[in-house]
Amino acid sequence: MATITSLGAAREVTGSCHLLETGSARLLLDCGMHQGGDSVSRLQKERFDFRPRDIDAVVLSHAHLDHCGLLPLLVAEGFHGPIYCTEATRNLLAIMLEDAASLYLRDLEAANTRRRRAGSRLIKPRYGMDDVLSVLKYCQPVPWHQAVAIEGDLTLRFLDAGHILGSAIVTLNSGGARPWRLVFSGDLGASDRVLMREPEVPDAADLVLMEGTYGNRDHRSQDATVAELEDIIRQASRDGGNILMPAFAVGRTQELLFHLGCLYHRGLLQNWHVFLDSPMAIEVTRLYDQWLDALDHDDQRVMRHFGAHTLSQFLPVLSPTPTVEDSMQINRMERGAIIIAGSGMCTGGRIRHHLKHRLWQARNHIIFAGFQARGTLGRQLVDGAKQVRMLGQRYAVHAQIHTLGGFSAHAGRSELLRWAGAIGGQPALRLVHGEAEALESLAEGLTAQGHEVSIAAPGEPWPLNSTAPDSGAPPHSYQQ
Repeated sequence: MATITSLGAAREVTGSCHLLETGSARLLLDCGMHQGGDSVSRLQKERFDFRPRDIDAVVLSHAHLDHCGLLPLLVAEGFHGPIYCTEATRNLLAIMLEDAASLYLRDLEAANTRRRRAGSRLIKPRYGMDDVLSVLKYCQPVPWHQAVAIEGDLTLRFLDAGHILGSAIVTLNSGGARPWRLVFSGDLGASDRVLMREPEVPDAADLVLMEGTYGNRDHRSQDATVAELEDIIRQASRDGGNILMPAFAVGRTQELLFHLGCLYHRGLLQNWHVFLDSPMAIEVTRLYDQWLDALDHDDQRVMRHFGAHTLSQFLPVLSPTPTVEDSMQINRMERGAIIIAGSGMCTGGRIRHHLKHRLWQARNHIIFAGFQARGTLGRQLVDGAKQVRMLGQRYAVHAQIHTLGGFSAHAGRSELLRWAGAIGGQPALRLVHGEAEALESLAEGLTAQGHEVSIAAPGEPWPLNSTAPDSGAPPHSYQQ
């Protein structure tokens, strides 16, 4: 009997990893890392609940680290199979994984230097840059919508998830004696976001492994969110301060650049200078420019109306700051700087240094434009912390904190309900990638629509050849 077991992103948002076992193959859907904490301690805690050498293949939904970040570790511990993904995801992996490995190895060297001084045992690296290169070598890009025979009797097809560049909805069909159709949503994008196209809907499925990050709430509309961004910029101008925007290098940064470009062409960024202070985000933005034709056609027309064929051209007041020296120069600006920097949850990167210089000043504004996972510095700030610890010191929080939920890269509750309801075949739904309250709320809404729904528990196998779980619960019931 074929089963799917969620080993990560089960009643949590990060660490997406799902083990598919059939009579002829063992596959992983995603192989993501957990977020929160420094890169060394985080990786030391990661453990696989299987032998990597026993995995035949990986099917990767997209290139965010919470979905792909443990691929080098998987290879280092014995995996040597194909990694199926879209072509754009393969291009992004080269940036994301090399950056993550560089950060990890640098932090590991610093940690071991401290251990040498203290006479403590050194920490061995769990993977190296050669493992990243092996991941890229194992990637087998699959064209959109093309059915490809992979392991055993499985056929793979990718649909557009509308989340980030290259993000895919995974469809897997088994042609065995007891055929089944599995859909893995990956991360579904919001329907009214800029740059990305709307998520596609599979024709039919028997089981859908479905994300529920925002299953308990809808986002503000794009128009209302952009209006709020305008108000913050005006307020920051009156306050004589700067604006910090922690942003994910892939997706969120490019979306923010597009919105700021629109504001610039409306004359609302006078006396402001935008800094893109993230080497990885700079490189990813160049990649988005190369794939511009694959993005939303209406947004392409807007850019070309102003003679812009890249995001940088669309925002003339943008200055990329790739080097540390460039980044440090920004600290001289007392006012008028909009600083976009990683990481998006403030768990590392240059944003922490900008927070160090500005978090304690009331004239400054911090704008969070993405999900903040529990245990991260970003979550502490969003939750109203009056004081935080970072870079070995404590800092008072006097800057004004804003959350712009309308820029989320994830579909909101209503969009999730609508997407699930449009899938043919009356599939059972298995909810993943969400905190407990979000998944429970989404489960109730889907059950009210007549779906059979369950919430994945870590390590709990789920049969694909049956419409009901081993517990014998009746169809159309919400199983917690």
